Amino acid sequence: MSLLNNKKVIIIGDRDGIPGPAIEECFKNTQAEILFSSTECFV
Repeated sequence: MSLLNNKKVIIIGDRDGIPGPAIEECFKNTQAEILFSSTECFV
């Protein structure tokens, strides 16, 4: 059992840091539901 079982996740990555798809890959083996994943540019 994981802390992320049946949780909903919103992922916002940073263009100059860790992009959204890379963070999303970390959640692939969990039971979390990814609602939104994006990479934004914060200036």
